[in-house]
Amino acid sequence: MSFEVKILGSCSATPVFNRHPSAQLLTIDHRFYLIDCGESTQMQLNRYKIKFNKIDHIFISHLHGDHYFGLVGLLSSMHLHGRIKELFLYGPPGLDEIITIQMKHSETFLKYKINFRELDTEIKEIIFETNTLTVETIPLEHRIKCSGFLFKEKPKKRRINKEMLPANILLQEIAGLKNGLDILDENGEIKYKNEEVTFPPKKSRSFAYCSDTIYTENFLEQIKNTDILYHESTFLKDLALRAKETYHSTAEDAGNIAKKAQVSKLIIGHFSSRYHDLQPLLMEAREVFSNTYLAIEGETFSVPEE
Repeated sequence: MSFEVKILGSCSATPVFNRHPSAQLLTIDHRFYLIDCGESTQMQLNRYKIKFNKIDHIFISHLHGDHYFGLVGLLSSMHLHGRIKELFLYGPPGLDEIITIQMKHSETFLKYKINFRELDTEIKEIIFETNTLTVETIPLEHRIKCSGFLFKEKPKKRRINKEMLPANILLQEIAGLKNGLDILDENGEIKYKNEEVTFPPKKSRSFAYCSDTIYTENFLEQIKNTDILYHESTFLKDLALRAKETYHSTAEDAGNIAKKAQVSKLIIGHFSSRYHDLQPLLMEAREVFSNTYLAIEGETFSVPEE
């Protein structure tokens, strides 16, 4: 099953050097989750041939324009393209009011319902859940209310070793084995010992999206051992004071978070418009955490199903 994130936008504040404001598309088991929706997001979706009416869940980290100015345009385009199925939108207080006002004064009446979940940015909580996935908020520290998002697959079932089982095994016995149980006969004796007839479950995968934030270790435990961490890296460390004043992070900060959280891979983004060349940011983060990559638009980062 797929588990991959595509970079749609990677710059902070304003579009520059053919980079666009923040947006990422996470695909898990062929379901699309849009994370932030900066200006030009729908143009990027079109560019990479992504049918945006397949997106049913949109997560907005905070209400600085470079993270949501593309949202109303996208919602309107979904309407114009005939969307009728419900859309689930998650964001900080005020986002619903912004959308309502813009739709009101443009006299736009959407053909579909928006189910809005207002986030409490001060706590971590599960805001979406399926049989196989949870999404929980990551409290971040920015100038305004801001949340990151942690996507985690639930623990998977054990896998049946078909070569070790008879053809007449019952379906309920197979279900029990997948759940890690030994199967007993009518006398209470072990009929099928689980570890002898099953393989270990496949690894559950995870992705953490840490949007705008000053350097903080408050969420280290929450994102520990994550497969992919996206962490903002607005500045180089020579502008550490500027980063602190604006509640942003440096590339070195992002590397330190990745190292201390023991993640597998780090993606850095939200680059300041002052940087045409992004290699110095990459090198700075890699000095701390070697498995670091730039959030280059159009790039896809996958976690294989092992």
